Amino acid sequence: MNDSSWGAPPHTGSQAGYWGPHDQGPVQGAAPAGPAYDAPKAQQTRPMPIVPDGPVPRYGDDQDDDRGAARLSGPLFRDESPQAQTYDMPQAPPHPAAQQNPEPMPDAPQPAPPPQKKSAGRDLGAAIGVGVGLGVVIIASLFVVKAVFVGVVAVAVVVGLWELTSRLQERKGIKAPLVPLALGGAAMVVAGYVRGAEGAWVAMALTALAVLVWRMTEPPEGYLKDVTAGVFAAFYVPFLATFVAMMLTADDGPWRVLTFLLLTVVSDTGAYAVGWRFGRHKLAPRISPGKTREGLLGAVSFAMVAGALCMQFLIDDGAWWQGLVLGLAVAASATLGDLGESMIKRDLGIKDMGTLLPGHGGIMDRLDSLLPTAPVVWLLLVLFVGSG
Repeated sequence: MNDSSWGAPPHTGSQAGYWGPHDQGPVQGAAPAGPAYDAPKAQQTRPMPIVPDGPVPRYGDDQDDDRGAARLSGPLFRDESPQAQTYDMPQAPPHPAAQQNPEPMPDAPQPAPPPQKKSAGRDLGAAIGVGVGLGVVIIASLFVVKAVFVGVVAVAVVVGLWELTSRLQERKGIKAPLVPLALGGAAMVVAGYVRGAEGAWVAMALTALAVLVWRMTEPPEGYLKDVTAGVFAAFYVPFLATFVAMMLTADDGPWRVLTFLLLTVVSDTGAYAVGWRFGRHKLAPRISPGKTREGLLGAVSFAMVAGALCMQFLIDDGAWWQGLVLGLAVAASATLGDLGESMIKRDLGIKDMGTLLPGHGGIMDRLDSLLPTAPVVWLLLVLFVGSG
């Protein structure tokens, strides 16, 4: 920005009279300069400066020419001695935010952030209460009437299918048919208890066929993804649950099921306790950031100890070393099952499958470790002590 924009006076070699001599001629209305100028006459007839008709230009107006125009700050008469004019550059006021929140000095010490307390991430009291309540219902039905426990498993399967299909439709727009899945899933559990593995496979095939036919009653758009999700849901929830019912058919069936439940719960508890307290190294950060390698070691240790005790004291003809193998296998399958459901929830963009169980989430959030562990425990128990 040039000087004229701020109203700075034009540069002249010297000032005399009103404006003094100028290299571009006298200013209009001023006395002529040079020898032709008669000073005595000037004292008798002193010309007044011509005041323009328009408003007096202010400093910085576009009306200022390069010779300079009359300014309010300049002398009005020739015999007034010119005074040095000073012009202060205007400065913008400080920003209001700077007055309210002044920045600290660069070398001022910053207060250290308060240490954050490690959190478990869930309502631990509610989780324990719900877990104890479910344990009482399961144990009571398991040792009183076997058929009642089969009914409890079937109900859990139907609720799990409802949660899974609801989340698939909400998040992905996949409409897996719930009616054939629910009916076929319940029938699958009962068939596994009554007819064993053969009955479970037949029920699984019929359920998949029912899903294919049921979906034909709707428009063909999305048929392939809907039936694919339906067959996956039939295998993932009810078919894997049939191995729990098949465990129950043995003479010591309730104790086998109890061993299966205890080892899975102990594995999850060991992973949770050790990982929360000592976890430093992530196990699978892209799938489940909360799981650590230290937690996995805790799951293996707890499950192996519990497996040795269960096989020694609860299972007929069982040995402690078999329990070590069983505990190791349970820890691995439970962890993989948990990671598998975490993968599904990551893809769906949700934290829990449901909200039926305070402190736990939904039914599927409790079945995630149990479902893939059931066939592993069933197979190892058959290998170790038979199917009897």
